[in-house]
Amino acid sequence: MTGPVTVAVDDDGVATVTIDRPDRLNALSSATLEALLDVLDEAEAADARVLVLTGAGEDAFAAGADIEEMAEFSTPEAHAYASLGHDVTRAIETFPAPVVAAINGYALGGGLELALACDLRVASERAVLGQTETDLGIIPGWGGTQRLPRLVGDETARRLVYFGERVDAQDAHEFGLVGEVVAHDELDGHVADLASDLAARPRVALAAAKEAITQSHETDLGAGLDFERRTWASLFGTHDQREGMRAFLEERDPSFE
Repeated sequence: MTGPVTVAVDDDGVATVTIDRPDRLNALSSATLEALLDVLDEAEAADARVLVLTGAGEDAFAAGADIEEMAEFSTPEAHAYASLGHDVTRAIETFPAPVVAAINGYALGGGLELALACDLRVASERAVLGQTETDLGIIPGWGGTQRLPRLVGDETARRLVYFGERVDAQDAHEFGLVGEVVAHDELDGHVADLASDLAARPRVALAAAKEAITQSHETDLGAGLDFERRTWASLFGTHDQREGMRAFLEERDPSFE
């Protein structure tokens, strides 16, 4: 497909979603956000086992919201735009398979918020990340004030948001903002290998693990433990549970669905 967002699904079931506005540093206009929602639905309908989210070109994952579009928003228009951004980040967070952010350049403002909604984040050594909204007289509006503290801790999140600080990939890794940093020219290959490894894992178990871990951020410990127990038990009787345990006992590699 063509448009501000593209998707390609390979034979392993890895869907690569690319924000394709390199001339605007992949800025997230309303049309781009709506296209992202459509593409996420398309990837789910294609039974993607893993989703990779990245940006087109050499410079940006997504440099943020489209400031030209939102500069003159009224409060109701701003609310609608924020709601659309929340719909996208929530769709990423609840996608029924692991989502990997391949951060190939700038991930600022709303662009970082997209990455925060992913399960794993791999950054190019050239990447620059930041919640820069206070530079514009606003705050993060697509989940940054909620997901960032959960990832990096309260004070680090406050410093990043209050000062609108931009950090390089190595500092982002030290903060726990990304899981890995790789050479720029190795990013695509490294993420492809990571996604392929994930795609070979048991699909149902990974989806259940993702949902259970997400619950840990949204409920108290007791409710989360109850969810984990019920989800764990529900996996018994699935093909992958039977195959995984038989393979272990038979000392062979499993063949998951």
